[in-house]
Amino acid sequence: MTPLDKPLKRELDVDGQAYTLTIDPDGLKLVGKGKRNGISLAWKDVLSGDAGLAAALQASVKH
Repeated sequence: MTPLDKPLKRELDVDGQAYTLTIDPDGLKLVGKGKRNGISLAWKDVLSGDAGLAAALQASVKH
């Protein structure tokens, strides 16, 4: 297995909207194409089941 030791970026399309997904040793970040801010999730939150809560808190702070 190849270790994740540097950021890995991929573009994806969700309902016609382009996003950039960055996966790194700390977690993942999903950002709308051409934007600076997005949703970040730490791996420990994903593993503990708190990922949904973390995403909801980030969304509520941005609005």
